[in-house]
Amino acid sequence: MSHRPIPDRRSVLRGTLAASAALTLPTALGTAPALALSGRPEAGWGVQAGDVTCDSGLVWVRSDRPARMVVETSATDSFRTARRWHGPLLGADSDFTGTTRLHGLPAGEQIHYRVLLADPDDPRRTGEPVTGTFRTAPAGRRRDVRFVWSGDLAGQGWGINESIGGYRIFDAMAGLDPDFFLCSGDNIYADGVIPPTQALPDGSLYRNVTTEEKSHVAITLDDFRGNFRYNLLDRALRRFNAQVPNVIQWDDHEVRNNWYPGEVIGSGTPYPAGTRLDDLALRSRRAFSEYFPISAVGGRPDGRIYRVHRHGPLLDVFVLDMRTYRDANSPDDQTADPQGILGAAQLEWLKRELSRSRAVWKVIAADMPLGLVVPDGVEGRPDFEAVAQGDPGAPLGRELQIAELLRHIKHRRITGTVWLTADVHYTSAQHYEPSRAAFKDFEPFWEFVTGPLNAGAFPANALDATFGPDRVFVKAPAASNVSPAEGYQFFGEVDIDGGSGELTVRLREYDGTVLFTRTLRPGRVGQ
Repeated sequence: MSHRPIPDRRSVLRGTLAASAALTLPTALGTAPALALSGRPEAGWGVQAGDVTCDSGLVWVRSDRPARMVVETSATDSFRTARRWHGPLLGADSDFTGTTRLHGLPAGEQIHYRVLLADPDDPRRTGEPVTGTFRTAPAGRRRDVRFVWSGDLAGQGWGINESIGGYRIFDAMAGLDPDFFLCSGDNIYADGVIPPTQALPDGSLYRNVTTEEKSHVAITLDDFRGNFRYNLLDRALRRFNAQVPNVIQWDDHEVRNNWYPGEVIGSGTPYPAGTRLDDLALRSRRAFSEYFPISAVGGRPDGRIYRVHRHGPLLDVFVLDMRTYRDANSPDDQTADPQGILGAAQLEWLKRELSRSRAVWKVIAADMPLGLVVPDGVEGRPDFEAVAQGDPGAPLGRELQIAELLRHIKHRRITGTVWLTADVHYTSAQHYEPSRAAFKDFEPFWEFVTGPLNAGAFPANALDATFGPDRVFVKAPAASNVSPAEGYQFFGEVDIDGGSGELTVRLREYDGTVLFTRTLRPGRVGQ
């Protein structure tokens, strides 16, 4: 399978490496430095691209002070012939972040861009440009499509450890030259601290880069912003962002472990008693919208995270939000559940958009798995966090909503659906088959799970037989909370062949080693 290489990648990354120099991390102390203000605005947090279509893209940057964002684009990294795009004024109200929409771009081509930050009082005074690149989506189906996915970054107190290469998994993903990266949630762990050190089983220490915002749980807007900034201290992540555009969703740790709307925190936690999770979620959503190039979110309370990412005729990605509209965690055994895990409005949207899709492959990007039993973790009562609750019989609770969706897919003859997720901190492949299931009114499908990016790894979860899953592959540790220094960090790769239309999934380790491969044929069921 051929895939278009990036021309002169060293030149593409030159600006990012320059930005990295402005954020040199003193590994001896393991603390993150403050950015010293100089005479011109600086973009030391790198650049990102997102919302990339056949003819447009969204570019993100953060300044160290008030500045006007300017973006230049070119077909080559020389920028001899460049278009200029005047972006917003970056100020304290957005934590000095901002995005600029690029439009009228050629389909299926490499776009080189550089971001300049100009002094608002003197536009001639600009900082050092920071460069990036991305490929626009193809207009025709003859070009191959490749993307990678994973989730769960800086969890369980395992942060940026320079002695193992920081977030080294991003270098392995970048080496595959993907068209985009799908992050399946838990981009931050707002509910967890990053201590200076953690003990490893061999008696050595895992040494973290630390910041003030990561010394306590996130409560204020500035706390949440600091969590997103923490990850951008990592050089590998900044290099990756400059090369690969993002498709981002969220899950629970962007707010608090296992949260649901309407939840109120009691006493005995690091949070003030009576803290409303809806308030924390609103602050997190605003910081989320500031630190990723996602036009659909905004900072509004009703800003939608669920959406469709259309990547040419071969692929539509349905990015779900299984967190914002769910009902409360419970034993999940009710016989009627109209709210479920998606909410009624999102379910109807998903059914409608799947029916309208003409893409060969319809990837359903879920932030939680379907048939894996994920307990809430609350002692003293059998509450459940995801869809399954361990009862292998007919659908109950949140399973009712998934059953309705699977029935819709079958009866509308929607082909090419594949489920991708992360969340559980190991990697596996499940095939769902009605002949094995208690609920049988659906067509067979695959669900692929991977992660974490850089967090504690955990043993495999039990399966719930309601939808007939068969675990074809799994790699997970025997112990809980295995550190990134010990391995068990995973990502997935999806390749779609422009000629045959075949979709190949590879589950990979943090260094790129292939663990499992499965190729699916377009228009086929029961594969």
